[in-house]
Amino acid sequence: MVILRDIPFASFCEHHLLPFTGTAHIGYIPNGRIVGLSKLARLVEAIARRPQVQERMTSLIADTVMDVIRPDGVAVLVESTHTCMTVRGVEKPGALMTTSAVRGGFRDRPETRAEFFALISRRNG
Repeated sequence: MVILRDIPFASFCEHHLLPFTGTAHIGYIPNGRIVGLSKLARLVEAIARRPQVQERMTSLIADTVMDVIRPDGVAVLVESTHTCMTVRGVEKPGALMTTSAVRGGFRDRPETRAEFFALISRRNG
C-alpha cells in the first residue's frame, strides 16, 4: 500500500462561489505500476483548480488514479473547511467536511480499507 497524506489544496465551491480549503489523502495498492508521489499531489492540485463540490472532487481523484495507473485499489479521503459555513448562513467556523471514495481492493477488502483509514488518522507517523 502506498499512501500520500496531508496534501493541502484550495478550491472554489461551484454551489456558493466561495473557497474551501483542506487536505487530501490518497492511498493505492500497486498492481505492477507505481507513480511518483509528486504526481498524486499534482493531481489533487489540478482537480482542485476547477470550481466544484467536494464530493465530486473526491470521486474524480479516485477515478483518475484508477484509470491512469490501474492499481488493485484506491482510497481517497478529503477533509476541508468551507467558507460558506463560516461567513454566511449557519456561521459555524471550524466545521470540517469529510468525504471518501474507495475503489477496487479498498472496497472489496474491509481489512485493507481499515488499514488505510488507520494509517491516515495517525499523526506524526
